[in-house]
Amino acid sequence: MIKAFVVDNDRLRVTENLDDNVVWADLLSPTKEEEAAIESWLGVAIPTREEMEEIEISSRLYVEDGAYFMTATLPAQTEIDDPLMSPVTFVLAGTRLITVRYHEPKAFKTFPQRAEKVATGCTSSDTILIGLLEAIVDRLADILERAGRDVEAISRDIFQATSTKVSKRNRDFQELLKAIGRKEDLTSSIRDSLISLQRLAGFFAHASTRTKMSKDTKARIKTLSRDVLSLADHATFLSQKISFLLDATLGMISIEQNAIIKIFSVAAVIFLPPTLVASIYGMNFDIIPELKWQLGYPFAIAMMVLSAILPFWYFRRRGWL
Repeated sequence: MIKAFVVDNDRLRVTENLDDNVVWADLLSPTKEEEAAIESWLGVAIPTREEMEEIEISSRLYVEDGAYFMTATLPAQTEIDDPLMSPVTFVLAGTRLITVRYHEPKAFKTFPQRAEKVATGCTSSDTILIGLLEAIVDRLADILERAGRDVEAISRDIFQATSTKVSKRNRDFQELLKAIGRKEDLTSSIRDSLISLQRLAGFFAHASTRTKMSKDTKARIKTLSRDVLSLADHATFLSQKISFLLDATLGMISIEQNAIIKIFSVAAVIFLPPTLVASIYGMNFDIIPELKWQLGYPFAIAMMVLSAILPFWYFRRRGWL
Protein backbone atom coordinates (compact mmCIF):
# COMPACT_ATOMS: atom_id res chain seq x y z
CA MET A 1 0.00 0.00 0.00
CA ILE A 2 1.27 3.46 -0.97
CA LYS A 3 0.20 6.55 0.96
CA ALA A 4 1.39 9.83 -0.58
CA PHE A 5 1.49 13.26 1.07
CA VAL A 6 1.84 16.78 -0.27
CA VAL A 7 2.48 20.05 1.59
CA ASP A 8 -0.58 22.31 1.83
CA ASN A 9 -0.30 25.51 3.94
CA ASP A 10 2.47 24.08 6.12
CA ARG A 11 0.39 20.95 6.68
CA LEU A 12 0.53 17.47 5.20
CA ARG A 13 -2.35 16.33 3.04
CA VAL A 14 -2.98 12.89 1.59
CA THR A 15 -3.15 12.73 -2.18
CA GLU A 16 -4.16 10.06 -4.64
CA ASN A 17 -1.65 11.00 -7.35
CA LEU A 18 2.03 10.13 -7.28
CA ASP A 19 3.32 13.27 -9.01
CA ASP A 20 6.08 15.85 -8.57
CA ASN A 21 4.18 17.61 -5.73
CA VAL A 22 4.48 14.59 -3.45
CA VAL A 23 7.07 15.10 -0.71
CA TRP A 24 6.49 11.89 1.26
CA ALA A 25 5.49 8.46 0.04
CA ASP A 26 4.88 5.83 2.72
CA LEU A 27 5.06 2.20 1.57
CA LEU A 28 3.43 -0.38 3.83
CA SER A 29 4.13 -3.99 2.77
CA PRO A 30 4.48 -2.93 -0.88
CA THR A 31 3.82 -5.31 -3.73
CA LYS A 32 6.20 -5.78 -6.65
CA GLU A 33 4.06 -3.46 -8.78
CA GLU A 34 4.08 -0.75 -6.09
CA GLU A 35 7.84 -1.03 -5.69
CA ALA A 36 8.28 -0.70 -9.46
CA ALA A 37 6.01 2.38 -9.51
CA ILE A 38 7.99 4.07 -6.73
CA GLU A 39 11.32 3.22 -8.34
CA SER A 40 10.11 4.65 -11.65
CA TRP A 41 8.84 7.82 -9.94
CA LEU A 42 11.90 8.25 -7.72
CA GLY A 43 14.58 7.01 -10.08
CA VAL A 44 16.22 5.00 -7.30
CA ALA A 45 15.96 1.29 -6.45
CA ILE A 46 14.02 0.50 -3.27
CA PRO A 47 15.67 -2.05 -0.92
CA THR A 48 13.94 -5.39 -0.53
CA ARG A 49 12.79 -6.75 2.82
CA GLU A 50 15.77 -9.11 2.96
CA GLU A 51 18.16 -6.22 2.38
CA MET A 52 16.46 -4.17 5.10
CA GLU A 53 16.91 -6.99 7.63
CA GLU A 54 20.68 -7.16 7.19
CA ILE A 55 22.54 -5.98 10.26
CA GLU A 56 25.72 -4.60 8.69
CA ILE A 57 26.03 -0.82 8.92
CA SER A 58 27.02 -0.63 5.26
CA SER A 59 23.72 -2.28 4.31
CA ARG A 60 21.61 -0.01 6.54
CA LEU A 61 23.24 3.40 6.07
CA TYR A 62 24.54 4.27 2.61
CA VAL A 63 24.30 6.70 -0.30
CA GLU A 64 23.23 5.56 -3.73
CA ASP A 65 22.53 7.71 -6.80
CA GLY A 66 22.45 10.84 -4.65
CA ALA A 67 19.81 9.38 -2.30
CA TYR A 68 20.43 8.67 1.38
CA PHE A 69 19.23 5.27 2.61
CA MET A 70 18.77 4.92 6.38
CA THR A 71 17.34 1.83 8.09
CA ALA A 72 16.39 1.52 11.77
CA THR A 73 14.69 -1.21 13.78
CA LEU A 74 11.40 0.06 15.21
CA PRO A 75 8.80 -1.57 17.48
CA ALA A 76 5.10 -2.04 16.81
CA GLN A 77 2.30 -3.40 19.00
CA THR A 78 3.99 -1.72 21.97
CA GLU A 79 0.92 -2.02 24.20
CA ILE A 80 2.20 -5.48 25.16
CA ASP A 81 5.56 -6.61 26.57
CA ASP A 82 6.42 -8.52 23.39
CA PRO A 83 6.51 -5.84 20.65
CA LEU A 84 6.95 -6.67 16.99
CA MET A 85 10.44 -5.52 15.96
CA SER A 86 11.06 -4.93 12.28
CA PRO A 87 13.28 -2.64 10.17
CA VAL A 88 12.02 0.56 8.54
CA THR A 89 13.94 2.24 5.72
CA PHE A 90 13.95 6.01 5.18
CA VAL A 91 15.04 7.16 1.73
CA LEU A 92 15.87 10.87 1.42
CA ALA A 93 16.17 11.70 -2.27
CA GLY A 94 16.36 15.46 -2.77
CA THR A 95 12.93 16.94 -2.15
CA ARG A 96 11.29 13.56 -1.61
CA LEU A 97 11.07 11.20 1.32
CA ILE A 98 10.15 7.53 0.98
CA THR A 99 9.56 5.21 3.92
CA VAL A 100 9.45 1.44 3.44
CA ARG A 101 8.07 -0.75 6.22
CA TYR A 102 6.36 -4.09 6.79
CA HIS A 103 4.69 -3.37 10.12
CA GLU A 104 2.86 -0.43 11.71
CA PRO A 105 4.75 1.54 14.37
CA LYS A 106 2.35 3.89 16.10
CA ALA A 107 4.33 7.00 15.13
CA PHE A 108 3.45 6.41 11.46
CA LYS A 109 -0.19 6.83 12.41
CA THR A 110 0.00 9.66 14.93
CA PHE A 111 2.51 11.86 13.10
CA PRO A 112 0.55 12.23 9.82
CA GLN A 113 -2.68 12.84 11.75
CA ARG A 114 -1.03 15.64 13.72
CA ALA A 115 0.72 17.09 10.67
CA GLU A 116 -2.61 17.24 8.83
CA LYS A 117 -4.26 19.26 11.59
CA VAL A 118 -1.44 21.44 12.92
CA ALA A 119 1.31 23.40 11.18
CA THR A 120 4.36 21.49 12.43
CA GLY A 121 6.89 23.10 10.10
CA CYS A 122 7.03 20.02 7.86
CA THR A 123 7.46 21.83 4.57
CA SER A 124 10.17 19.70 2.97
CA SER A 125 11.39 16.13 2.88
CA ASP A 126 14.13 16.67 5.47
CA THR A 127 11.83 18.45 7.96
CA ILE A 128 9.23 15.70 7.51
CA LEU A 129 11.90 13.09 8.23
CA ILE A 130 13.00 14.94 11.37
CA GLY A 131 9.41 15.34 12.55
CA LEU A 132 8.76 11.64 11.96
CA LEU A 133 11.93 10.64 13.82
CA GLU A 134 10.99 12.93 16.71
CA ALA A 135 7.59 11.25 16.92
CA ILE A 136 9.29 7.84 16.94
CA VAL A 137 11.65 8.89 19.73
CA ASP A 138 8.73 10.29 21.75
CA ARG A 139 6.95 6.97 21.40
CA LEU A 140 10.04 5.06 22.53
CA ALA A 141 10.30 7.39 25.54
CA ASP A 142 6.69 6.59 26.47
CA ILE A 143 7.44 2.86 26.27
CA LEU A 144 10.48 3.23 28.51
CA GLU A 145 8.46 5.27 31.01
CA ARG A 146 5.83 2.54 31.17
CA ALA A 147 8.53 -0.11 31.54
CA GLY A 148 10.11 1.93 34.33
CA ARG A 149 6.82 2.09 36.23
CA ASP A 150 6.35 -1.66 35.83
CA VAL A 151 9.88 -2.31 37.07
CA GLU A 152 9.21 -0.16 40.15
CA ALA A 153 6.05 -2.20 40.82
CA ILE A 154 8.04 -5.43 40.55
CA SER A 155 10.64 -4.01 42.92
CA ARG A 156 7.94 -3.25 45.50
CA ASP A 157 6.55 -6.78 45.15
CA ILE A 158 10.00 -8.23 45.83
CA PHE A 159 11.20 -6.07 48.70
CA GLN A 160 8.01 -4.89 50.41
CA ALA A 161 6.08 -8.17 50.36
CA THR A 162 8.14 -9.49 53.28
CA SER A 163 6.45 -7.26 55.88
CA THR A 164 3.76 -9.78 56.86
CA LYS A 165 3.57 -13.55 57.02
CA VAL A 166 0.48 -13.56 54.82
CA SER A 167 2.28 -11.69 52.04
CA LYS A 168 5.19 -14.11 52.33
CA ARG A 169 2.90 -17.03 51.72
CA ASN A 170 1.11 -15.31 48.87
CA ARG A 171 4.23 -14.35 46.94
CA ASP A 172 4.58 -16.18 43.64
CA PHE A 173 8.25 -16.16 42.70
CA GLN A 174 7.52 -17.90 39.41
CA GLU A 175 5.26 -15.06 38.31
CA LEU A 176 7.84 -12.52 39.47
CA LEU A 177 10.50 -14.22 37.38
CA LYS A 178 8.20 -14.22 34.35
CA ALA A 179 7.43 -10.51 34.81
CA ILE A 180 11.14 -9.71 35.14
CA GLY A 181 11.88 -11.70 31.98
CA ARG A 182 9.18 -9.87 30.01
CA LYS A 183 10.52 -6.46 31.09
CA GLU A 184 14.05 -7.49 30.17
CA ASP A 185 12.90 -8.55 26.69
CA LEU A 186 11.02 -5.27 26.23
CA THR A 187 13.92 -3.13 27.45
CA SER A 188 16.41 -5.00 25.28
CA SER A 189 14.22 -4.55 22.21
CA ILE A 190 13.83 -0.82 22.84
CA ARG A 191 17.55 -0.47 23.47
CA ASP A 192 18.33 -2.19 20.16
CA SER A 193 15.92 0.19 18.44
CA LEU A 194 17.56 3.22 20.08
CA ILE A 195 21.02 2.07 19.04
CA SER A 196 19.89 1.78 15.42
CA LEU A 197 18.30 5.24 15.67
CA GLN A 198 21.48 6.63 17.19
CA ARG A 199 23.45 5.42 14.19
CA LEU A 200 20.79 6.74 11.85
CA ALA A 201 20.87 10.18 13.51
CA GLY A 202 24.65 10.32 13.17
CA PHE A 203 24.44 9.42 9.50
CA PHE A 204 21.65 11.96 8.98
CA ALA A 205 23.74 14.65 10.70
CA HIS A 206 26.63 13.84 8.36
CA ALA A 207 24.26 14.03 5.40
CA SER A 208 23.04 17.45 6.55
CA THR A 209 26.55 18.83 6.14
CA ARG A 210 26.60 17.71 2.51
CA THR A 211 23.16 19.01 1.60
CA LYS A 212 21.58 22.44 1.80
CA MET A 213 19.72 22.18 5.08
CA SER A 214 18.85 25.16 7.25
CA LYS A 215 20.56 25.84 10.58
CA ASP A 216 17.30 25.11 12.37
CA THR A 217 17.13 21.70 10.70
CA LYS A 218 20.71 20.89 11.67
CA ALA A 219 20.01 22.00 15.25
CA ARG A 220 16.97 19.70 15.41
CA ILE A 221 19.12 16.81 14.19
CA LYS A 222 21.62 17.45 17.01
CA THR A 223 18.79 17.65 19.55
CA LEU A 224 17.39 14.40 18.17
CA SER A 225 20.80 12.73 18.57
CA ARG A 226 21.06 13.89 22.19
CA ASP A 227 17.54 12.66 22.95
CA VAL A 228 18.28 9.24 21.48
CA LEU A 229 21.53 9.02 23.44
CA SER A 230 19.83 9.95 26.73
CA LEU A 231 17.08 7.37 26.13
CA ALA A 232 19.69 4.71 25.33
CA ASP A 233 21.40 5.50 28.65
CA HIS A 234 18.05 5.24 30.44
CA ALA A 235 17.35 1.89 28.75
CA THR A 236 20.76 0.68 29.92
CA PHE A 237 19.93 1.81 33.47
CA LEU A 238 16.61 -0.07 33.34
CA SER A 239 18.36 -3.18 32.04
CA GLN A 240 20.84 -3.03 34.94
CA LYS A 241 18.02 -2.57 37.44
CA ILE A 242 16.15 -5.52 35.98
CA SER A 243 19.30 -7.64 36.32
CA PHE A 244 19.53 -6.56 39.97
CA LEU A 245 15.88 -7.51 40.54
CA LEU A 246 16.51 -10.89 38.94
CA ASP A 247 19.44 -11.52 41.29
CA ALA A 248 17.35 -10.31 44.25
CA THR A 249 14.47 -12.62 43.33
CA LEU A 250 16.79 -15.60 43.02
CA GLY A 251 18.26 -14.62 46.40
CA MET A 252 14.77 -14.50 47.91
CA ILE A 253 14.04 -17.96 46.53
CA SER A 254 17.28 -19.24 48.04
CA ILE A 255 16.37 -17.70 51.42
CA GLU A 256 12.91 -19.29 51.32
CA GLN A 257 14.42 -22.68 50.49
CA ASN A 258 16.99 -22.35 53.26
CA ALA A 259 14.24 -21.44 55.74
CA ILE A 260 12.27 -24.55 54.80
CA ILE A 261 15.36 -26.74 55.09
CA LYS A 262 16.16 -25.14 58.47
CA ILE A 263 12.67 -25.97 59.76
CA PHE A 264 13.08 -29.63 58.79
CA SER A 265 16.58 -29.74 60.28
CA VAL A 266 15.43 -28.25 63.58
CA ALA A 267 12.43 -30.59 63.69
CA ALA A 268 14.74 -33.55 63.15
CA VAL A 269 17.04 -32.41 65.96
CA ILE A 270 14.12 -31.76 68.34
CA PHE A 271 12.56 -35.18 67.79
CA LEU A 272 15.87 -37.05 67.92
CA PRO A 273 16.18 -37.16 71.80
CA PRO A 274 12.57 -38.39 72.32
CA THR A 275 13.23 -41.04 69.70
CA LEU A 276 16.36 -42.08 71.58
CA VAL A 277 14.43 -42.35 74.87
CA ALA A 278 11.67 -44.36 73.19
CA SER A 279 14.25 -46.63 71.59
CA ILE A 280 15.94 -47.31 74.93
CA TYR A 281 12.71 -48.25 76.68
CA GLY A 282 11.52 -50.17 73.67
CA MET A 283 14.32 -52.72 73.85
CA ASN A 284 13.19 -56.31 74.56
CA PHE A 285 15.55 -57.29 77.36
CA ASP A 286 14.37 -59.27 80.37
CA ILE A 287 16.16 -57.08 82.86
CA ILE A 288 15.18 -53.42 82.55
CA PRO A 289 15.20 -51.50 85.87
CA GLU A 290 12.06 -49.54 85.14
CA LEU A 291 10.13 -52.49 83.64
CA LYS A 292 8.26 -53.30 86.88
CA TRP A 293 8.22 -49.73 88.09
CA GLN A 294 4.71 -48.34 88.57
CA LEU A 295 5.77 -44.83 87.45
CA GLY A 296 7.92 -46.10 84.57
CA TYR A 297 5.51 -45.15 81.79
CA PRO A 298 4.88 -41.54 83.00
CA PHE A 299 8.62 -41.20 83.63
CA ALA A 300 9.44 -42.24 80.03
CA ILE A 301 6.81 -39.88 78.63
CA ALA A 302 8.14 -37.00 80.76
CA MET A 303 11.70 -37.77 79.61
CA MET A 304 10.63 -37.67 75.96
CA VAL A 305 8.73 -34.39 76.37
CA LEU A 306 11.58 -32.80 78.31
CA SER A 307 14.18 -33.94 75.77
CA ALA A 308 12.10 -32.31 73.01
CA ILE A 309 11.49 -29.05 74.90
CA LEU A 310 15.13 -28.47 75.87
CA PRO A 311 16.53 -28.35 72.28
CA PHE A 312 13.60 -26.16 71.18
CA TRP A 313 14.27 -23.76 74.04
CA TYR A 314 17.96 -23.70 73.23
CA PHE A 315 17.36 -22.91 69.54
CA ARG A 316 14.93 -20.13 70.41
CA ARG A 317 17.41 -18.61 72.88
CA ARG A 318 20.17 -18.61 70.25
CA GLY A 319 17.83 -16.96 67.73
CA TRP A 320 17.89 -19.85 65.28
CA LEU A 321 14.07 -19.99 65.16
